[in-house]
Amino acid sequence: MANPKDYPPLAALRAFEAVGRLHGIRRAAKELTVDHAVVSRHIRSLDAWVGAQLLTRNAKGYSLTELGSTYHEQISSALGAIASATSMLMSRGGDLKLSIECIPGFASLWLSDHLGDFISKNSDIDVDFRPSDHSPDFRGNLVDTDIRCLREWEEAALPKSVRRFEFVRPTVFPVASPACAANLKPIDSAEDFLSLPLLHEESDLEWRHWLLSHDVRVPDRIGGSRLWHAHLTLAAARQGHGVALANRWLLRDDIEAGRLVEIIPANGSFRPIRFGAYTILAREDRWNSPSVLRFRRWLQEEVASSDTASGN
Repeated sequence: MANPKDYPPLAALRAFEAVGRLHGIRRAAKELTVDHAVVSRHIRSLDAWVGAQLLTRNAKGYSLTELGSTYHEQISSALGAIASATSMLMSRGGDLKLSIECIPGFASLWLSDHLGDFISKNSDIDVDFRPSDHSPDFRGNLVDTDIRCLREWEEAALPKSVRRFEFVRPTVFPVASPACAANLKPIDSAEDFLSLPLLHEESDLEWRHWLLSHDVRVPDRIGGSRLWHAHLTLAAARQGHGVALANRWLLRDDIEAGRLVEIIPANGSFRPIRFGAYTILAREDRWNSPSVLRFRRWLQEEVASSDTASGN
């Protein structure tokens, strides 16, 4: 039997796993619904317990030390096994249920218009659909699957216990209202956007990557309003407040209806840029469960049908 001293407090292990995965004390505290000071105390106590520094602070937050990385992988696996065993025990009744979380923009501008089809075709499944800013903690049994726009720079942060399927990787392009576009000075190159009123979601990372992909030297901070969600950013663009980056999965019929127009240079077109994919995520042990499998297959078919209908 293992020595009781080999078992650190479970709360400290959960805090360490969350900080290591999310790279931040405050982000971990928000997920665990505790104060950030509590998470800091847990990390200090775990370092003292194991006699090693597991995390180190840097300009972007927290990263795992070499020892911490190995330990984090093992702890994540162990916590996942606990969650999996508990989930199986609690769902022993066999009722089909499906809890879906989804980024608000895609939820409101595409999935909400299509989900009724899945529900009508799968009336034996109880669906719980919830828009959410952040990807859930899959170690619990509260969420079966999650839909995110997973950017290239975010992929490394995914837990190894989570499986994913990329169902569409759309081209991203700048849009504005017709009135706003008419008042813009002529666009000769991507660099010209730096002098325009740009609209962002939670940060300037999307515009930054789009501009860098067009070989533009980008300043440390790109100006413009931050609206946090894709649907709010596009609403501001429709109202003529600036230029947003979007894709046809979010625009729906805005382009056809003339509420938004694509901004193109006077001498041609911009290079097609794809730096993110709409992705369905689920825990490894739930990936092929009946409800998740049926939802995955339906989503693939619905996306393919939408592609065909739009001529893509």
